[in-house]
Amino acid sequence: MTDAMITIQPLAEALEKRGYETLTPVQIAVTDPKLGKADLLVSAQTGSGKTVGFGLAIAPTLLGNSVRFSPAATPLALVIAPTRELAMQVKRELDWLYAKTGAVVTSCVGGMDMRDERRALDRGTHIVVATPGRLVDHIKRRSLDMSDIRAVVLDEADEMLDLGFREDLEFILGEAPENRRTLMFSATVPRAIANLAKSYQNEAVRVSTKAEKTQHTDIEYRALTVAAGDPENAIINVLRYYEAPNALVFCNTRAMVNRLTSRFSNRGFSVVALSGELSQNERTHALQAMRDGRARVCVATDVAARGIDLPNLELVIHADLPTNGETLLHRSGRTGRAGRKGVSALIVPARARGKAERLLRFAKLNAEWASPPSAEEVLLRDEERLLADPVWNAEIQPDEQDFVSKLTDLHSGEQIAAAYMRLYRSRQSAPEELAPAGKSAAKPARADFGPSVWISVSVGRSQNAEARWLLPMLCRAGNISKDDIGAIRVQQNETFIELAKPSVAGFLAKLGGNMQLEDGATISQLANAPDLANMPRPQPGPKGNPDKGKRFRGKPMGEERSSRPKGASDPKPKRDTGEFGKPERKPRHKHAANPNRPGHKPKSDYNPDSGPPKGDEAPKPKRRFEKPEGETKPRFGRKPNSGAGSTKPKNGPKKPYQGDATNTSKRFTPPGGKPKKMAGGKPKVSKGGNAMPRRGKPFGRPKS
Repeated sequence: MTDAMITIQPLAEALEKRGYETLTPVQIAVTDPKLGKADLLVSAQTGSGKTVGFGLAIAPTLLGNSVRFSPAATPLALVIAPTRELAMQVKRELDWLYAKTGAVVTSCVGGMDMRDERRALDRGTHIVVATPGRLVDHIKRRSLDMSDIRAVVLDEADEMLDLGFREDLEFILGEAPENRRTLMFSATVPRAIANLAKSYQNEAVRVSTKAEKTQHTDIEYRALTVAAGDPENAIINVLRYYEAPNALVFCNTRAMVNRLTSRFSNRGFSVVALSGELSQNERTHALQAMRDGRARVCVATDVAARGIDLPNLELVIHADLPTNGETLLHRSGRTGRAGRKGVSALIVPARARGKAERLLRFAKLNAEWASPPSAEEVLLRDEERLLADPVWNAEIQPDEQDFVSKLTDLHSGEQIAAAYMRLYRSRQSAPEELAPAGKSAAKPARADFGPSVWISVSVGRSQNAEARWLLPMLCRAGNISKDDIGAIRVQQNETFIELAKPSVAGFLAKLGGNMQLEDGATISQLANAPDLANMPRPQPGPKGNPDKGKRFRGKPMGEERSSRPKGASDPKPKRDTGEFGKPERKPRHKHAANPNRPGHKPKSDYNPDSGPPKGDEAPKPKRRFEKPEGETKPRFGRKPNSGAGSTKPKNGPKKPYQGDATNTSKRFTPPGGKPKKMAGGKPKVSKGGNAMPRRGKPFGRPKS
């Protein structure tokens, strides 16, 4: 124990009760008495005991020379964490560490009822553990008094900057007293963290231990290469092989979390999910189920990569490869914490091996490359666990003696052992059969083709022949199946096809004597197999094959394409040019240009050279419906009701049309009639049933 712990006896007793015999390197470094009350910038790996470390580091600043806190009032310390889970984890750690000092630890995190948090702050607290966003809300609402803050701790500062909390952190640190003590803990110290420390810390002391500069020795890294379709099966075998009390399976997306959760539940695993779409209450229940032993597997996104501390977590599986080396470190850091051993297994499909190697190299990790456990290895491991079970060495209890005697009388020892083994295996999920790495599920191999005969078809690449349509054509023409056809080798001007020898006679008989297919291609039987190795290969031209994709249907075999004779569809010849190289314009007036056309009547007053007549000689334009002189009847049709037999007088005043509302061809006049003019020029509103209502009056018929 260090001197700082000896002077604060309640903390020493809490550590001893928790089972701490020695401190981790980072805990020893931050509790060095030489540091005094200096600001600290600590770089430490995840799982190295940072929470207990800064709890011990700020204790002298908060307690002074006393061993117990005074009654709770305004907060004395702020601990800021990037995620809700990490904040709740920090609160639990500080609760047991400061339990005998009388400290009141309050949490303020998103997703919880803000009114309950405000009431807790009003009652008084010593230490506030919060996320940045919720803490800013309390400060702006005046529900959190920052005047007595003595220490501010930023846990996982690099993660908070990555999540976009820089402005919130600057606001919080700006509201805190200037004489406070500021401690920043981060897995790495990038330039952004260094700039933040320079702005809000006073001559901070950089703390870094040798243990954090090398690979975490308590974590065994394994990279398991799997076939393309076997990642999920490999995860099931890994879970069955290790049978860890708690296991975390990390995915990159929520959809993958839901998929694996359903798959594991169907296979009999006690599983919970943890992702950003869940409420804080659901996340808390999921983690509590893992701690209580009601669940053994947790499928989570990277929301659980930081701050999740499960005491029995011995296995971390990366179902999806992380995006960067830091995420790989933080995921893996959920196991192997505080001196416990753990395994971090990466599921690496064959095509992603390069990415996995780069991730391990950037994270400065050395992983053991291997294949995932096979079904046989899982069953052998089950037998080892069964034989190592301490139940074999337990004494027979008196209440068990009668049933044991009954079993031995009824069955032999071998039968009892076999029954016990079957019962043991029935409670376990069956392992999966895995394909070799780099291969998909094995396809049944095709049997040897056997004796065959080669034929030649008189179409090839020049006629755009392809095996995908030659195969069904041959099957239809010769009444054979695709199993009777072997190799198909398309050449430049012909295609060689291998036929099974027993089906050749029936094939040739079906074709008949002309030996032709449906598109005019001819077939000939070869005496020997063609020498395909010595045949010249086609050399594509600079622009490829212009007829690519076109079949030879409708084109006679062996006939070369001739040039198309020019006809009416050819492009029109160029027009003759005039004196200056430009095409001569057609005459504007067609009548003058072609006086011999049928029906043409030349006009004496029209001169094509001088243009149309002007002045008084120019003809006046006629209006569309102008009545010619001397014409008394209308030019277009007759007036309505003016024909023979009409009784309506031709002359007289015209009455307005009185139609009905169903006739949409005429304008309908409502019964109220047109509004009449009043003395002031305003229209007089009619009182008909369809009349428009007056302004301010409800629409409808007037009351009678």
